Amino acid sequence: MTKFLCLIAVGFITLQSFTIAGTELTRQERDAAMKYLNETSDYFLNHVKGLSEAQLNYKVDAGSWSVRDCMEHIALSETFIVSLVDQLLTQQPNPGKRAEIKFTEEMLKTALLDRSKKGQAPEPLKPSGKFKTGAEAVAAFTTAREANIRFLDTTKLALRDHMMPHPFFGMLDAYQWIFLLSGHTKRHTLQIEEIMALPGFPKS
Repeated sequence: MTKFLCLIAVGFITLQSFTIAGTELTRQERDAAMKYLNETSDYFLNHVKGLSEAQLNYKVDAGSWSVRDCMEHIALSETFIVSLVDQLLTQQPNPGKRAEIKFTEEMLKTALLDRSKKGQAPEPLKPSGKFKTGAEAVAAFTTAREANIRFLDTTKLALRDHMMPHPFFGMLDAYQWIFLLSGHTKRHTLQIEEIMALPGFPKS
């Protein structure tokens, strides 16, 4: 757990170390991304608050995810996706690729919440019991999410000038990747809702 939190700190020190020329985010862009980060964080944390061990571990079958599995995936994704943004921001800006972007932030938010379309989690993000308790997963998520919000509020980096393709959404800029991070949290909180709505889900 200590090593995990150290990696979070190192990642954000790295992000802040690069000052690449270009246009900074506007106050409106910062506020919009921070608002969505806060909203999706609250949505997730409110859903998992006070759950019992039986509720955290319930699975409809061996091949399904539990609430605990979803929590681990959300917590791990919080640093994994930022590590991709980190790598992107160390590269030369490529604003010429902006014409390749097909999704607005609002379109991303809508698409990510469509649970009828499923995908396979990358291997590093598959649940494997990395956290001993649900509280550990929540602590790791909260630490990383707070760092993400501080980064958005203070960064001087030109996030809009750095583009990288996503396997499903095509070309996105670094700012949009952070929107994707927020939407990903809500998407898997909706998965938690689905688990909790199952007939066999424990009452306590």
